[in-house]
Amino acid sequence: MALIPDQVRLNAEDHPDEIAYRVVGAGEMTFATWEAASNRLARGLIDAGVAKQDRVALLFEPSDAVANLQSYIAVHKAGAVTVPTNVRLSTHELRHVLGHAEPTAAIASPSLADRLAEIRPDIPTLRVVAASGPSSATDALTWDDLLADDDSPIQVEVDDEDMADILYTSGTTGLPKGIVVRHANATHIPVDHVDDFTGFRYVHASPFFTFAGLSFIFIPPRLGFTGIYLPRFDPGTWLDLVENEPVRMSFLVPAMVELLLAHDRFETADLSGLNLLSVGSAPIAPDSLLRLQRRLPDTVISNSYSMSEAGQAYLIMPPGELEKRPASVGRPAPPMEVRIVDDDGEEVPAGDIGEILMKTAGRQREYFRNPEATAELWREGWIHTGDLGKLDDDGYLYVVGRKKDVIIRGGHNIHATDVEHVIHEHPDVFEVAVVGVPHDVLGEDVAAFVVPHEGSAVTVADIATWCEERLADYKRPRRIEFLASLPRNAMGKVLKRELVPPGA
Repeated sequence: MALIPDQVRLNAEDHPDEIAYRVVGAGEMTFATWEAASNRLARGLIDAGVAKQDRVALLFEPSDAVANLQSYIAVHKAGAVTVPTNVRLSTHELRHVLGHAEPTAAIASPSLADRLAEIRPDIPTLRVVAASGPSSATDALTWDDLLADDDSPIQVEVDDEDMADILYTSGTTGLPKGIVVRHANATHIPVDHVDDFTGFRYVHASPFFTFAGLSFIFIPPRLGFTGIYLPRFDPGTWLDLVENEPVRMSFLVPAMVELLLAHDRFETADLSGLNLLSVGSAPIAPDSLLRLQRRLPDTVISNSYSMSEAGQAYLIMPPGELEKRPASVGRPAPPMEVRIVDDDGEEVPAGDIGEILMKTAGRQREYFRNPEATAELWREGWIHTGDLGKLDDDGYLYVVGRKKDVIIRGGHNIHATDVEHVIHEHPDVFEVAVVGVPHDVLGEDVAAFVVPHEGSAVTVADIATWCEERLADYKRPRRIEFLASLPRNAMGKVLKRELVPPGA
């Protein structure tokens, strides 16, 4: 059975001196360094009392990604379970996540080790806290304390059914739930051999506590690429990298795409070396995706759709299809299956909107210590995503919003994304979020929160007129507000609950 650390081990054997990962502005490491450091750290964890299947929380600032990557592999070499933790959580949320996961140990950036010290009395299982640099946290081990002297290979034996990771969901609604990833469904791609090292680059800015970020630990090394991580996405830096280095692949969330499209160098930069650009983790406006494709005609642009609970699920948009179906996220790639069902669970005809159900290969994932939520999400092998969508006659999937994004205004069902797409097409609108707000007579009304382009003089009246010309009267927002930015979680998903506080 191939294990998570095998990719690093194999690359270290075949390409020891090649740069495995570079963290822009914060250092780099070779495959040999990655392998040796993770062996030392794995032994240190075992010596500190971390046993097989114990949980180990990882809390790293984005700029501390080298230590994060070394720690992630080390935990798996020790046979333990990583709990990659969102560093943007509030103290209340962090206490909830770690209280639920019950980690034996935590490895953290210095500033986050200080936060751990605050909640450590509430986490009785947490016996070991280590910081990757100087920290004022009481009773925290230093990085040097935790590193053993022996850097020879080590791997505690685990099997398919052992836990590998527990990923806590982004928490766009309510407190995060932990998704169990077992070794049987941990990796997206085989790790049984190593491609020739190409020297090409794979650029991304996805935090390593996310499903997407974890997958990018293995994809670049598996392809023979150097991974380049942007601790903070900056469109100018991204353009510099693609122009000046052999960047062949990249992943962006829609918010990053919008920043690129708005950048003054986007139309003139030489982006011809880019072969694949994946967009995902949140919905993107179709006109933005089309503009991206037209600017990069020789680049494969994929508008991906999945969820952390699904694991290995892929949709494919063949070359040339994006222009025909700009709002689609692609056609399911076997063995993945997609169905669209109504509220009674009955499959609906092509073109009709319903809930998206997904079925993926291999063992289903589950929620940690939450059988009720597991049973609610996975039913008879199908994941009930809670997303609304439709399939066209050719089997291409269109995601139109969340079931909870349906605004019921005076008995009319309004899909928030329909309104968002219309407003986003206004030339002065950078981004927009549409939500339902309470109304004494109608039950709900439509509110639009608009972020205009910098320097724009657009007014509320302008947006209202735009909507009057393009939307049915019952879909038009009667509340329009301008914001400097939309509240987002770490993966770029808009936190709509923060736009309209409870009771507003």
